[in-house]
Amino acid sequence: MEKAAHRRIAGLLGTLGALLALMLAGAGPAAAHATLESTDPHQNSVVATAPQAVTLTFSESVSLSSDSVRVLDPAGKAVDTGNPGHADGKADTARVGLNSGLANGTYTVAWRAVSEDSHPIGGAFTFSIGAPSDTSVSATALQGAKADGLVSALYGTGRTVAYAAFALLAGVAAFVLICWPEGATRRRMQRLLMTGWAALLTSTVAVLMLRGPYERGSGIGKALDLSLVRATLDERIGTALAARLLLLAASGVFLSLLVGQLGQPARPAAQPGGAGSAGSAGSAGSAGDEEAEEAELRELEQRAAERPQREARLGLGVAGLVLSIALAATWVGADHASVGIQVWLSLPLGMLHLIAMALWLGGLAALLVALREGVGAQVVDRFSKVAFGSVAVLAATGVYQSWRGLGSWGALTGTEYGRLLLVKTGCVTVMLGAAWFSRTWLARLRAAPAEAAEIERTAVPEPVGAAAAHSEDPLRQAQLARQQAARESAGRERGLTPTRAGLRRSVLVEALVAVAVLVVTTMLTNSPPGRVASEVKAGAVAPAAGPAAGGAPAPQTEPGRTVELKLPYDTKGRTPNAKGTATVTLNPARTGPNEVHLALTGADGQPVDVPEVQLAFTLPDRDLGPLPVALTPEGTGRWSGTAQLPLAGTWVVSVQIRSSDIDQTTPTQQFKIG
Repeated sequence: MEKAAHRRIAGLLGTLGALLALMLAGAGPAAAHATLESTDPHQNSVVATAPQAVTLTFSESVSLSSDSVRVLDPAGKAVDTGNPGHADGKADTARVGLNSGLANGTYTVAWRAVSEDSHPIGGAFTFSIGAPSDTSVSATALQGAKADGLVSALYGTGRTVAYAAFALLAGVAAFVLICWPEGATRRRMQRLLMTGWAALLTSTVAVLMLRGPYERGSGIGKALDLSLVRATLDERIGTALAARLLLLAASGVFLSLLVGQLGQPARPAAQPGGAGSAGSAGSAGSAGDEEAEEAELRELEQRAAERPQREARLGLGVAGLVLSIALAATWVGADHASVGIQVWLSLPLGMLHLIAMALWLGGLAALLVALREGVGAQVVDRFSKVAFGSVAVLAATGVYQSWRGLGSWGALTGTEYGRLLLVKTGCVTVMLGAAWFSRTWLARLRAAPAEAAEIERTAVPEPVGAAAAHSEDPLRQAQLARQQAARESAGRERGLTPTRAGLRRSVLVEALVAVAVLVVTTMLTNSPPGRVASEVKAGAVAPAAGPAAGGAPAPQTEPGRTVELKLPYDTKGRTPNAKGTATVTLNPARTGPNEVHLALTGADGQPVDVPEVQLAFTLPDRDLGPLPVALTPEGTGRWSGTAQLPLAGTWVVSVQIRSSDIDQTTPTQQFKIG
């Protein structure tokens, strides 16, 4: 039996793996998480006359606020007219007007918007009028282009708690309805249900309050700004959060019915007896027939007594399923699944994925409590079947979500989304390993029914005679009572048998790893899908954060000095130019315009040409950039151009090198100016 089950699991995983390979191999374009595709004026461009407006074009529809686009002159003063809107009614654009009579110089555009999948995006770029100039834009002026660190941390924590609370609420309720109806009478199980409900309510309110500051890059003090809350309620995610609060009110009624209906013991069947029974005993010839009739009557009465509870379980199960689907929709309807390709399919599969996650992870928490209460193997066996079905659904829907979010094998390791997906896959694999051990312990528990009797024997109190011997000593009697209570409590806590202890340990490991899965899931929903990250247009190279390549500190430069940066690269291709060094020379290495030279040399030190090379600069601390550099060829393996670096700080230079049609890499390195 066990071998057959293992073969079925292996076959299922193999089929899903092959399906994932086919999907990723044939992936097409998609979108989710808006990206900035173009600007007018162009990034880093020099225009002869002052434009009347600045226009940004995104890859999908965006929502704007009153300060979504701000334009600052070289002195850091705002020169835009405010209240940006959509250009020509196109939802994927943002336009803000400019004041008249703008002087020559370099202008900084700081922008922030909300993409169609409810995630805030932001950044900054520069353009020049007449000729480039130095700029003195302050960090405060660019603050709105980047989310506040504390607000981001609290917002992410609130989303993680919401996922965990939903799993606890839906999973524990399903465990009670499907596996252990008697659990509705247990205090610990009731506390689990109320904990899930209260945590989901609290986290939803917190996310609603923090959403405004999170979108606009303001501080935690704006969390109580009711105008921001009203603005949030007008957005898609605000509508989803409001709907979740209403559903939680209905869920409170559902929990009351769940505990009220299942928490009542079944009406015992009427016991035959009385005078009629005594009189019938006098007839020895018909005693056997009467006993059979009495047994049949008791069975019919028992079924009739249990019928109302079965009907109540069915009705509660249907109501719980409807509430779970509706609650799951409040996440899926305002996230990655709501935009991009195949929305008609991704929405129901996303809800199915969330519900299966809740059945498994929330059920694990309920199982821990049930084992502590001393449930038998039958209850554990029921949950094992539910968990197996949930894992199968999670795997199938997870494969689809991975294909939809990644789009290519390269995005699996080349994007933050792909790397987080690998981490989540590893955590789920650990959970499956722990689940395999749990099934092993369950098989042992089913094969050893005598363990229950062993538990009873180990918890037998001291013989009455021993206590009676000390009946004349009240202090001794109190001491014996305390010892007996401690033995009984320890017996309940430990389960007393190695099999039960092993089962509880493996389930506990599953539950602990489940917490990590929920954290990574939250990070995945906040990360741009791999399709988007790998489809950013020329020059939109993801900014690097951290030490310079190789772990060396960022080179320090003095104003007016030339800096030379060497970036080793390896595209993993088989062409002669697949491996070498990119040398970037920056002069005069200060704020303002800088002359840039790029040289590529192969592994032998000789200049090499490549089909495509792109150069960009990013200031991560200010969300400025990437600022692409228009390169002009100067011979084999050599290019030149001009870079506008408006602020002092730690910059990142990125060189995207493509050595063949499929081999590409982007080495980065930090350097400081000013």
